[in-house]
Amino acid sequence: MKILILGAGQVGSSAAYHLSREEANEVTVVDRRPDVLRELQDRLDIRTVVGHAAYPEVLERAGANDADIVVALTNSDETNMVACQIAYTSFRTPTKIARIRSAEYMNAHHLFTQDAIPIDVRISPEQLVCSHIEQLILYPGSSQVLDFADGRVRLVGAKADREGLLVGQKIATLKDHIPNTEGRIAAIYRDGKAMLPKGDTVIQEGDEVFFMADRKDIRVFMSEMRRLEDPVRRVVIAGGGNIGVRLALALEQTNQVKIIERDPVRARAISEQLNKAIVLVGDAADEELLLEENIDNVDVFCALTNSEEANILSSMLSKRLGAHKVMALINRASYVDLVESGSIDIAISPQQVTIGSLLAHVRRGDVVKVHSLRRGAAEAMEAIAHGDKDNSNVVGRTIEEIGLPKGTAIIAIVRGEQVIIAHHDTVIETDDHVILFMTDRRKIENLESLFQVGVSFV
Repeated sequence: MKILILGAGQVGSSAAYHLSREEANEVTVVDRRPDVLRELQDRLDIRTVVGHAAYPEVLERAGANDADIVVALTNSDETNMVACQIAYTSFRTPTKIARIRSAEYMNAHHLFTQDAIPIDVRISPEQLVCSHIEQLILYPGSSQVLDFADGRVRLVGAKADREGLLVGQKIATLKDHIPNTEGRIAAIYRDGKAMLPKGDTVIQEGDEVFFMADRKDIRVFMSEMRRLEDPVRRVVIAGGGNIGVRLALALEQTNQVKIIERDPVRARAISEQLNKAIVLVGDAADEELLLEENIDNVDVFCALTNSEEANILSSMLSKRLGAHKVMALINRASYVDLVESGSIDIAISPQQVTIGSLLAHVRRGDVVKVHSLRRGAAEAMEAIAHGDKDNSNVVGRTIEEIGLPKGTAIIAIVRGEQVIIAHHDTVIETDDHVILFMTDRRKIENLESLFQVGVSFV
């Protein structure tokens, strides 16, 4: 698949990294900064083109004539929209994906049609990050909460502690603990290494456990892994940028929310957008300000400024002063593991949150949703099974009959309104939504081929 990525910023570079690792993809990156492109080319097996992402001549040099997908990820909404328009008008590119940051554009659905601005998929990293943080606040103690099947089932990551009811026991006893619920442990990470669990696997303190369950049963399953935390009430947000304001708007009806913003003009502007949240002018790394605002009574402190150094420092200070949980927005992937091993509870990577939205549109087969996990090493995917036993590798077969790649497990199947937790003898039917967990995403091509319908099955 020939993929043209426009923009080599944080999100564009991350997309190039993930997509170029798959042998079936030929990736070309366009950017105006030759030094950035040189650095990317030194690390990745990609082509690069220097130039303006929306110029027809630049797109032609980059190979738009035979590109399968154009992914416009520059920092300018307008550049991304024009680039997609030219890709469609001049080169008839089949799939156009664009990063759109402005809520004004994102909410204007009538603009994005083939007769107007021909963008097939709009991605807002800010909205995705905001939704990600909302879920972490909704389920205290979780490290990741991922939706599948329109939110009917969720994959949740949580670190096991000694007060978890299942800790120190075999997974097979889970049914005895919570007999009237349907759920399954998808994977366990112990000392950084992945394990696909079996019935006799024993959960240990410190394990990062990924489990899938109906959304109404999430808290019950959480209690098996760790002590249940009280619901979040008080939230402090550092930074009044796009993400900070979106999060405040999402939380202010159900939580006590305060935003700390350094710029007085910006603080006044966002105070007019918000209904209940309180806006404070100041530095989130100012110890006196944090003490005045009773940081020791805060349930969650979210550092969401444009400076990851400021986010790290203010989060560490808030934690030292008594904040129950701290989260920091971190752009550099190399920092994420580093800060989570210290006093910061959760490091949020915009690239990690965003990349799944891109991957879902470049996968072969009918893939509905992709979530990238463990810094891109693992992946959870929702694919639709098509065809019949004669032309499909999965339809009409039990799970144990399907040749799944090593490190891959089918966790659940959504059939209409029914959620089925997968077992070895579960038979997959046409139009089932199949949810899989891969501890080794290098096997993704083998997995994709399973869900492709052939003219004839051999």
